[in-house]
Amino acid sequence: MTTPPSDVASRQSASSHADSKADLDLLAIDTIRTLAIDAVEKADSGHAGSPMAMAPVAFTLWKRFLRSDPADPLWPNRDRFVLSAGHGSMLLYALLHLAQVQRMDREGRPLGKPAVSLDDIKSFRQLDSVCAGHPEYGLTSGIETTTGPLGQGAGNSVGMAIAGRWLAARYNRPGHTLFDYDVYALCSDGDIMEGVASEAASIAGHLRLPNLCWIYDDNTVTIEGHTELAFDEDVAERFRGYGWSTLRVDDANDCEAVARALDTFKATTDRPTLIVVKSVIGYGSPNKQGTSKIHSDALGEEEVKLTKAAYGWPQDAQFLVPEGVSDLLAGAMRERGGKLRSNWQKGFEAYAGDHASEAQDLKTMWAGKLPEKWDADIPSFPADAKGIATREASGKVLNAIAPKYPWLMGGAADLAPSTKTNLTFEGAGDLEFRSYGGRNMHFGIREHGMGAIANGMAVSKMRPYTATFLIFSDYMRPPIRLAALMEVPTVFVFTHDSIGLGQDGPTHQPIEQLAGLRAIPGMHLFRPADANETAESWRAILSQTEKPAILVLTRQALPTLDRNRYAPASGVARGAYVLAGDPGETPQVILMATGSEVTLAVEAFERLTKEGVKARVVSMPSWDLFEEQDKGYRDAVLPPSVTARVAVEAAASLGWDRYTGHVGEIIAMHSFGASAPIGPVMKRFGFTADHVYEAARRQIEGVSGDSPSRVDNRPTASTRGGAEQ
Repeated sequence: MTTPPSDVASRQSASSHADSKADLDLLAIDTIRTLAIDAVEKADSGHAGSPMAMAPVAFTLWKRFLRSDPADPLWPNRDRFVLSAGHGSMLLYALLHLAQVQRMDREGRPLGKPAVSLDDIKSFRQLDSVCAGHPEYGLTSGIETTTGPLGQGAGNSVGMAIAGRWLAARYNRPGHTLFDYDVYALCSDGDIMEGVASEAASIAGHLRLPNLCWIYDDNTVTIEGHTELAFDEDVAERFRGYGWSTLRVDDANDCEAVARALDTFKATTDRPTLIVVKSVIGYGSPNKQGTSKIHSDALGEEEVKLTKAAYGWPQDAQFLVPEGVSDLLAGAMRERGGKLRSNWQKGFEAYAGDHASEAQDLKTMWAGKLPEKWDADIPSFPADAKGIATREASGKVLNAIAPKYPWLMGGAADLAPSTKTNLTFEGAGDLEFRSYGGRNMHFGIREHGMGAIANGMAVSKMRPYTATFLIFSDYMRPPIRLAALMEVPTVFVFTHDSIGLGQDGPTHQPIEQLAGLRAIPGMHLFRPADANETAESWRAILSQTEKPAILVLTRQALPTLDRNRYAPASGVARGAYVLAGDPGETPQVILMATGSEVTLAVEAFERLTKEGVKARVVSMPSWDLFEEQDKGYRDAVLPPSVTARVAVEAAASLGWDRYTGHVGEIIAMHSFGASAPIGPVMKRFGFTADHVYEAARRQIEGVSGDSPSRVDNRPTASTRGGAEQ
């Protein structure tokens, strides 16, 4: 690549046709296109086709409609723009550059430099660039959410729109309209095909969200070729079935038609809007079938020149921004968005004078902080041999916290009665059409869409939670992963956490899910052992405002441990702690467990202690939180010198060897479960106090050299047809 020309002649050549307002707009559109071409070509990676095709649509939206101030891209009542087609990221980077959006720090303070400079665009897809391969929330100011996995951004946009309606219902007052923003999402064929977008669109239609507009780039091209290979449905008809208003623009280059469609969206007050825009993909190199392949393809030098010539662009110019183009978009947005933000700020100051408590709530929420005394009413549960299910305890704790935490809200995928996540206090209410201020959400049986919507709420500074059975976490892995990637504090509640759920059988009994979820970086997973550990898990989860969390709970009742006899549940805050046994004494054997299996370890501990064995029980509700502790603490809980160890968990064994070492014993699942009442199922797979005790004895004897130190505890019979009776 040669360096881009900076001489006046090149700039004049590019702007020679810009004698009118329309011509200057076209010059700006072509600047977006050529910046995308040059960035992809220099990186030899990325997608220029979508930015080239949709540049007129995006430019029209940003210049004439988007209510956003480049000087403050975090203004609370700004319109949101989501590039769900995240593979076309250069479209967004070019817009941010031309709009002169300012870079902000994590606290929302301006840093005095652009969010995306021309040098940033030149380093597209390079290490440490703010112009990453796909847009990343928190990396680049002006990016509302991380997109790339198709459909996720569309789902997030529904969450943003719900947040806008909820904020308006809760905080707007007569004479004070704080929230009336709109949400726009630019979607590709791939987004529209993905099931998560369909789930989210169905919810949006049910809620009749009038502040939501999806712009569908109907270019009929995907990686394998023409969409007719796998997709020929009438998308507009489908969305009409969801309850959306649908509009059509026959040519993406017709900016006036795009503007008319956006005007119609603005005038629609009773449902979301889908605008189907017909475009021709910007470029592609023919494959053997004669269709276009556009996956990570640079055009090549000759095609670049031909394309630029078609735009009337200097063929050898690279990363050229003609004079007046940047000021055109930035000026229009400052003129509209700057005035709106200034007026809004004055209005908020007046609002704070009239509604001080509500204004303080909003300031606290925007700052990502917790309300005062939010945890003051978290209950403490008395010792009880019969106990309660941790899902029951969780529901009690959630309802003790939520009244003091106004923007904590959420719901379940049609399972609130089972997950115990309904908010039952006075004034909680249901979030529905015409009652957007409710705090109980009903997602229907749409786990994937639920997760994506919750993340959209989280980037809107709400504190959302979702709930379903642990086995169905498989349906929502992408939004769980993206929550961790974005560092947003979405809470994912999963109940029915093991084979202990019983007669629903192996289709509903999770095995490998805990291991898979623990593998996600930047995620705290908690599996509490009793009601008090559940309470402390909620305290730990909500105290962390920049990280998502997973809470895994039982269907069955668990004994509430006597905390006068055993260590306090506050140890949950460090991920793992010595629950039973003298912390100052070196034990002969360590029994480790999470969740419902901690009780088994405690029962085995009591039997060993009576026999004079120096045993220790370590409850490990959160491995990842434990790993964040200093080495001194970790070694105090699990002394390296003690190699006689038993781990117990009714799930896959993967990962436990980090704590048992290769001579310890792991009592875990090595197959799928079985359909039967809880007692026989747990016994079949070795989850009994007797089995834990026997494993501990083997470990002690193994250390002394009297017997093998490790025994294969896998079931001897198949759990499918022909199992032992």
